[in-house]
Amino acid sequence: MHAPKFAASRSFHQELKRRTAAYFAEAGKTTTGGKSLFFKALLLTSAFVGVYLHLVFWTPPALIGMLEAVVLGLLGAAIGFNVMHDGAHGSFSKRKWMNQFASFTLNVLGGNSFMWNAKHNLIHHMYTNVEGVDDDLDAQPWLRLSPEQPRRLLHRFQHLYFWFFYALLFIAWIFFMDYQKYFKGKIGDIAIKKMTASDEGVFWGFKALHLILFVVLPIWTVGFVGWLVGFLLFAAVAGFTLSIVFQLAHTVEQTSFVVPHETTRKIEDEWAIHQIRTTANFATDSKLISWLVGGLNFQVEHHLFPNISHVHYPALNKIIRQMCTEFNVEYNEYPKMRYAVASHVAHLRELGRR
Repeated sequence: MHAPKFAASRSFHQELKRRTAAYFAEAGKTTTGGKSLFFKALLLTSAFVGVYLHLVFWTPPALIGMLEAVVLGLLGAAIGFNVMHDGAHGSFSKRKWMNQFASFTLNVLGGNSFMWNAKHNLIHHMYTNVEGVDDDLDAQPWLRLSPEQPRRLLHRFQHLYFWFFYALLFIAWIFFMDYQKYFKGKIGDIAIKKMTASDEGVFWGFKALHLILFVVLPIWTVGFVGWLVGFLLFAAVAGFTLSIVFQLAHTVEQTSFVVPHETTRKIEDEWAIHQIRTTANFATDSKLISWLVGGLNFQVEHHLFPNISHVHYPALNKIIRQMCTEFNVEYNEYPKMRYAVASHVAHLRELGRR
């Protein structure tokens, strides 16, 4: 498949980059995370390791163990949002090795940073909500996420059962989807670059490490049934939390879904305006939500400046809003998270009916 092309005009994006650069110059700040992000990363990873060790080696009573498995899932998602995500985008630190170290938390949790970079950084961030290209829209046959996808009878009820499939995401991701991409050499119809020997070693080495840490060792210490219940709780909570936060950014009523021209493969908007129209924010006034989800409730800011750490998104929000007013570009935002969830459910219901 030939990759789509955006409109040649980049006046909006050029002016936006100029104003953003001016802000950082005047404020005397770097675009990376800084000490506050390092402290958050240390806090989250230490809590995750502590809960994991208590679950696996101290064998708490069943109810406490189940509660700790839920907490472990939430901590795993929080590490993904706050540590891995910034690291994978190169915005966690000015030091390359530290960004790589942060991104490798995904490998420890069972995913793969190479596949994530190809799927998320290169494809999703470039071709957001472009049907047939953005792999994040592909949940067929179980879910219909965009208007151009075929409608099946079961989709009529997808606004009721999507919770279950979101809870399965993490398990499907680490045990199936990474391997599918590896052996096909593609993400959807887009070929990925060839893995180096180092990439191969990281892929298989960390997959083996994950199986030891999260399957073999827990079965040995707590038994198969105890491990199965705990792992399913952990994976379901992590999967659902990751899914719902990312879905609220793009598959809601306000966002656009784009189909390139059939022959020219062109997209009408320039890249930056395309990102704004296909992305939505939620609950940006909530410091608690912003802290927990690593600023991913500021998805518009993140998509326009993925290489800038999420700690700067509230400041960028003001610049981008002003630009949108001047250029008459609609800015999508839900003031409360529950409004965004309701819009996502309504979007699924509508796609399931027509």
